[in-house]
Amino acid sequence: MANKRDFLAIADFSAAELWRMLERALELKREWMRYRANPPLLAGKSLAMVFQKPSLRTRVSFEMAMQHLGGYAFYLGPQEIGLGKREAISDVARVLAGYVDAIMARVFDHEHVVELARWAEVPVINGLSDYNHPCQAMADMLTIYEHFGKIAGLHIVFVGDGNNVAVSLMHAAAKLGAHFTWVGPEGYEPPAAAVEQARAFAAESGSTIRLLHDPVAAVADADVIYTDTWVSMGQEEEAQKRLQVFPPYQVNAELVARAKPTAIVMHCLPAHRGYEITDDVMDGPQSVVFQQAHNRLHAQKGILVEVFGV
Repeated sequence: MANKRDFLAIADFSAAELWRMLERALELKREWMRYRANPPLLAGKSLAMVFQKPSLRTRVSFEMAMQHLGGYAFYLGPQEIGLGKREAISDVARVLAGYVDAIMARVFDHEHVVELARWAEVPVINGLSDYNHPCQAMADMLTIYEHFGKIAGLHIVFVGDGNNVAVSLMHAAAKLGAHFTWVGPEGYEPPAAAVEQARAFAAESGSTIRLLHDPVAAVADADVIYTDTWVSMGQEEEAQKRLQVFPPYQVNAELVARAKPTAIVMHCLPAHRGYEITDDVMDGPQSVVFQQAHNRLHAQKGILVEVFGV
C-alpha cells in the first residue's frame, strides 16, 4: 500500500490530524446512536487482530467498529502466532499483509509493533504496548471533549504509575493544548524521553507538563482525575512492592473533593476496586469511566477511517 499510515503513537500525529480523527469518531458515534447504523466505509476491508495480551475492550471495540463500518475483523491469539517466538515478526508481517488490509496488534514489547509496521505493507495499529496505548488516549480525549466541549486549557491529572496509558494521555494532552500533571511515587515517573517529547509538544500548543509527588497539590485545580492499575500485566513480580508504595495515591472521595467540583474521574479499565480507585468514586456522579470505555468503540472508528484513508 503506497504511503500507508500506521497508528503506533500519538506523538506521530499533528494536532490537526488528531482532531480530524476525533471529529470523525464523534460524527460516527452520533450517527450510530441515532440510527444504529454507519455507512459501510470499510466494506470489503479486513483487519487481523494480533493479541499477545488478553483484552475485553480492545478486542470487542475493534471487532464491532469494523462490523459497524462494513468491514471484517478476526482474532489471532498468542497460541496461533507467538510473535518473535514461533516465527520471526518480519515473516508474520509479510504473510499477514498478503491476506488482510490492516493489522492491529496488542503486544508486550513496543519494538514488536514497530517491527510489524516496518515489514507489513498494510497499515499497523498499536492496540497497546509496554510503552504506550494510543487507542486508549483517543477514547480519553473523545470523552473529555464530549463532556467539556473543549480540550485546550483543561487540566488533566494522572494519578499513579507513569505507565503506557500515562504516556499516551500526556502526549495527547500536550498536542491538544491541555495542561497535564502526573503524580505518583518517586521512581515511577513516565519515561524521561516521553516527558521531554511532551514538553516540546506543550511548548507548541501553549500547555504545561508537571511531574509531582503530592496528590493533594496535584489535583487542586484538576478538571480530570485519571487513574490506572498499580500493577500492569507483565509486572506481577513487582506486585508486593507496588502495593506498598502506591496506596497514598488512591483516587478516593477525599482526593476527588480536593479538585474542582466540576471535575470528572476516568479509568482505562480493568479497575482493581479498593486499590487505585474506590467503589464510591468509580460508581459516583463524577465518574465517566463507562462512557470512556464505550468510547473505545467510536474512537477506533476514527482511527480505522484514518489509516484506511476513507
